[in-house]
Formats: sequence, C-alpha cells, structure tokens
Amino acid sequence: NSGRETHEVGEKVPNELGIYDMSGNVYEWCCDWYYSRYYSKSLTTNPYNSTAGSFRVLRGGGWGNDATNMRVANRLYSSPTIAYGYLGFRIARMAP
Repeated sequence: NSGRETHEVGEKVPNELGIYDMSGNVYEWCCDWYYSRYYSKSLTTNPYNSTAGSFRVLRGGGWGNDATNMRVANRLYSSPTIAYGYLGFRIARMAP
C-alpha cells in the first residue's frame, strides 16, 4: 500500500505496540555489525554485536519488498557507505 515510495512517519496505522512504521516504510540501519552466524554464538536476550566488520544490519523491510519481508525479524546487511531510497534510520526520544 506504499505506492513504491517512502511516506512520512505516522501516515499508516501503528502496530499493536502503538509504534508507527516499524516494517515496510524503509529498512532501518542498526548499530549491529553483521555476522552470518552471530545468533548461534550470542546472548539470547537483546544481543548486540559490537565487533567491527564490513557490513551493518538492516531490519524491517522497505517499500520495495513483498509481504514476506515486511517484518522486524527480517535481517539483511549492507555496507554502511550505501545510500538508497529504501534505507533509513529511526530516531527515538523519551516522552516528556
């Protein structure tokens, strides 16, 4: 339902947690460095890979993907020097 383009945050219905655009608007860059076998060797709760590598993790699926890839668990990777219209990041702030 994106028309194959990005949308301003909050134009679509929020998820069950009340968070907007967690999947499907743009892939979101993560702080984690990508390692293909990371989950077999990491903590099981809130893992974070701070070991430097060549690729950063991307999550969430972008407007160019099909429904199969529109989920937060969708985990891809890319060089942090790459820029495309379907890549972005989330700025989080505490409520006043």
